[in-house]
Amino acid sequence: MSAEGPVPGFEDLLAANADYAKNFSYGGFDGIAHAGVGVVTCMDSRIPPLELLGLKPGDAKVLRSAGGRVTELTMTGLVLGVHLLGVRRIMVIPHTRCAMASMTEDQMREKVERASGLPAAYLTLNVIPDQLEALRHDVAAVREHPLIGDDVLVGGFMYDVDDGHLTQIV
Repeated sequence: MSAEGPVPGFEDLLAANADYAKNFSYGGFDGIAHAGVGVVTCMDSRIPPLELLGLKPGDAKVLRSAGGRVTELTMTGLVLGVHLLGVRRIMVIPHTRCAMASMTEDQMREKVERASGLPAAYLTLNVIPDQLEALRHDVAAVREHPLIGDDVLVGGFMYDVDDGHLTQIV
């Protein structure tokens, strides 16, 4: 809540949260990834990371980025997960039909500019011309990071948003 009071337009979500809180059962969790899993995946709303892996809240650390790329921020989250939160296995999971892999940087920038009416010159866009090559690169970057360690398993997977299957690539 801001000093001015609630911001209009969120009433439906606050009402849903009030219903959720009535039966809230996750209080007191310790923040450890109890299944020892860290996941980097896309921000796409078609991806339910815990559900697709048969996990539940408290089992994994989930980090999201546009395109499911390992960025500086997601790498920081992975390092913290490994050293402070029980992560022993890391999964990098991009997905099929990803917008970040469907157009060039210029096309993406133009689309944002059309939608916003403003120049998108300062927007950092990491479009993905080759998803599998990007996945191999990201997995290698995690494996080679000096603060991850050789005892942490790191794999690259592709999630199919049309049939729910996860395929190991790396």
